[in-house]
Amino acid sequence: MPIREVRLDAVLRALGGAFVELVFAPSGDDVFVDSVVFAEVGDLTRPGTADVESSELWLAVGIGAAELAAWLNRVDQKGSAPRAVMSKEASDTSVRAAAQRAGIALMAVHPDARWDRLFSTIRGVLDHSVSRQDSEDVVFGSDTDLFELAQNVASLTRGMVSIEDERSHVMAYSASGDAADELRRQSILGREGPREYLRKLQEWGVFESLRRSDDVVEVPAHEDLAIRRRLVVPIRRISENIKGESGFSSDLLGTIWVQEGPLPIAGDADRVLRGAAAIAARLISRIRDAPSNEAIQVQRLLGVLGGGVDVPSLAASLSIPMSGPAMVIGVASVGGSVLSASGELVSSLRLHASAFHRESLVSAFGARIYVLFPRTQSVKSTVSWTREVVARLEKVSPSGLRAAVSSPVSTLTEVARARAEVDRVLDGTSGDVRVTTLADSRTPVLLGEIMDAIAADEQLHDPRIDALDVYDRRNGSNMRESVSVYLAHSGDVRRASEQLRIHPNTLRYRIKRVEEITDTDLSEPSTRLLMEIQLAASARAVSSPNLSDPSSTLRE
Repeated sequence: MPIREVRLDAVLRALGGAFVELVFAPSGDDVFVDSVVFAEVGDLTRPGTADVESSELWLAVGIGAAELAAWLNRVDQKGSAPRAVMSKEASDTSVRAAAQRAGIALMAVHPDARWDRLFSTIRGVLDHSVSRQDSEDVVFGSDTDLFELAQNVASLTRGMVSIEDERSHVMAYSASGDAADELRRQSILGREGPREYLRKLQEWGVFESLRRSDDVVEVPAHEDLAIRRRLVVPIRRISENIKGESGFSSDLLGTIWVQEGPLPIAGDADRVLRGAAAIAARLISRIRDAPSNEAIQVQRLLGVLGGGVDVPSLAASLSIPMSGPAMVIGVASVGGSVLSASGELVSSLRLHASAFHRESLVSAFGARIYVLFPRTQSVKSTVSWTREVVARLEKVSPSGLRAAVSSPVSTLTEVARARAEVDRVLDGTSGDVRVTTLADSRTPVLLGEIMDAIAADEQLHDPRIDALDVYDRRNGSNMRESVSVYLAHSGDVRRASEQLRIHPNTLRYRIKRVEEITDTDLSEPSTRLLMEIQLAASARAVSSPNLSDPSSTLRE
């Protein structure tokens, strides 16, 4: 299914006129966009960046007025350029004149606006413009999204509304008038509000009330900080009990804030906010739980959904080239904990990936996030970028992040193989090295797969290991640990006894006892190899077959 285009004026309404303003649009033309990317100075001169595969909306990040005007003057007006450009240099007369000559819509971005928040908001509008809620609430109707909801609440309460997620990041907001205070302005621009005010909210118990109660909380004005009066209500996920009755869970999804404007907030604002919170809960849950159309297409291309894949059709739908090399990156958690592939983590990764490679695609599936880079074959630069991004996003995952980078594949038809390669690496490593490749981690990956194959085939299981385990259980001994350390040190009694903190003669006695219990001769190299493999395989099966590093037990 093709991606639905969105009118540019709808994007502008979502962003708010105080932060992004339309400077020029081709006369009489309806401008539609269905994709957005960051554009940097190099994109203006690099071959192939302004063709039919380019994004329709460019965010001109770090591009000066002279460079932007010069590029607009060179643009081919036969459909090879983006349809619209957002820039913080749009007030420059040369940029405006060049945009008019090129027939490209131009929008001015507020100097203090954060590009990452702007990108995230636009991407949300494009991804979820068709998201609708099924509420029968007659106050708001049955056909709305978060931005429309914010505007409707603003009309009913006579205030200015913002809808924030659980981390106080603004997801949607109503139009702002001249009465918008500094806190609202900074929040929408993506900046943190005054610290003194945040401390006041803490002192007044606002955050605690939002955590513990579904009630609307009144926040008084603060004249010294020029902060106006507000009402705020928590948004909680709606759950069903065993009787099928709906109710609010303790899972906080976000908040709805109403700032008082020129008129006092309406007297029935509490009722309006409670109804809006219920609708917002359904909208946010649906957006988070249901992947976008693009995400599903990327998952099909990566081969994680199974079945036949029509790669040419997917490539055309995703506007990426069929030919040329490609690479895949897989991101997971450190230490085997489940990766919380939250919207924030996926969005942040998408932002960084788009800045590195404009045609990149990102999708979460299961406990992992995958990044696809078409027309990419430089392992060195991709690994370097991945290390930087993993380090930046560490705070998003409490247990930390790790990543695997695939080898380049020649065409998109081989992308599923590249994804399978990064899964092999992530399954066979534990994250001691945060970013790696199959070439760099071949030993633990292959050993892990060998261990798993042995554990899965009963005929490859050596019953003599069971005899050793039975002896240890019956006698409270540690013969298994002793022989494992002994073999890991290649039969060096001195080093092995030091690690075990026992006398060398004690270890010699234990090894002799192991030989008697298992009816083996550990002086034979083949016997030592088999014993080491069997001990490692059984230990891996007991602990964690996918995440332990067998190289720590079995050495070449």
